[in-house]
Amino acid sequence: MINIVLAESALETVPREIADHPSVKRLAERRGKDPTSTLLDISYHYAAMKDLEDWDRRGRPDITYVTLLTLLESPLNREGRLSIYVHTVRDFIISVDPKVKLPRNYTRFEGLMEQLFEVFKVPPKGKPLMTLKRGTLKDLIRVVAPSRTFFLTEEGKRTKVEAFANKAVKEDRPLVVIGGFQRGEFSDENLRLADERVSVYKEPLDAWVVAGIIAHELERALGIL
Repeated sequence: MINIVLAESALETVPREIADHPSVKRLAERRGKDPTSTLLDISYHYAAMKDLEDWDRRGRPDITYVTLLTLLESPLNREGRLSIYVHTVRDFIISVDPKVKLPRNYTRFEGLMEQLFEVFKVPPKGKPLMTLKRGTLKDLIRVVAPSRTFFLTEEGKRTKVEAFANKAVKEDRPLVVIGGFQRGEFSDENLRLADERVSVYKEPLDAWVVAGIIAHELERALGIL
């Protein structure tokens, strides 16, 4: 079983400190929702977000959306060899059922995430396909108890993807950590959790591109493809 976590993901609801900003209130009113119940999105909230700490690494829920679509629809997941988690910038942990079918429409995904942050599971009744709880990345790693934790970072050791995949599948319980933010690096605190830091390309890549590359090479190493 391969464990993948999208860490420090730019996925959160609107913080209270900017909830009264005109751009935030305007969009929330249009949707008939309280501002703090809506997702923070830099496409809509840019003017308000510039007062937030690390504002340029936040408000990109689309990164989580596209990356989850990539992983959930991969042969690696279809073959039952993948566990997926999301760790958010404000220290929430999302556990994702491998059988969940995400909506193909981003607006519907946005509503799904807002519901998740409100009631901590979706769907609200019956078997949850996603659950949300407070927790740091360190907390998640403690629960997963990986045999080895690999951080994929541009600051890591340059490694051929094939070599990385072959090494990872030899572990009993590997954990692969991919950044869910749009720029910059993992926090120093989280980087210290890595057993190994790996770079698979000479330039920064979008999270969903990294996820697709890694999933494909793991599929090859496991003989799925």
